[in-house]
Amino acid sequence: MSGKQYWSGIVANDDLPPRVAGYLAAASEAHDWREAEALLLRAQVADPDCLHVYFTLYKLYFNHKRLGDAERAACLALDAAARLAGLPSDWRMMDVNSCDWSEDHSPQHFYLFSLKALAFIRLRQLRTQDCLQLLEKLREIDPQDSVGASVIEAYAEGVAA
Repeated sequence: MSGKQYWSGIVANDDLPPRVAGYLAAASEAHDWREAEALLLRAQVADPDCLHVYFTLYKLYFNHKRLGDAERAACLALDAAARLAGLPSDWRMMDVNSCDWSEDHSPQHFYLFSLKALAFIRLRQLRTQDCLQLLEKLREIDPQDSVGASVIEAYAEGVAA
């Protein structure tokens, strides 16, 4: 599978800083996922506040079945989003009143999305109880299910049964 086919739809983001966009464009052309990883890590160093890079990293790792790396990238994404949103770094400390969770295109919305990703990663790691705890927190802080965590929850319940 070529890099361009693999990365289709992920790189496009008009809001990216030019330097980060350059790294992501180069990663999209990479012929090997390790080359893409190196470029994404350089993008992360260039702009540690660019949440799109974290998303792309944990998707890359997940799609290549590097679940430990995907988990680390998702946790880094959560830390960065929490810092940018002025939230505590520990997801257990969050509640529905911690911030305006419904604000699309915000660090806190990215936080919700990354928490869902972490739940799915943990489910794939066969850490079902950890997954269910994360999903319970998502139900609490995102009762409207704006990031679609209910899909992961249904899958997790099926696995747990």
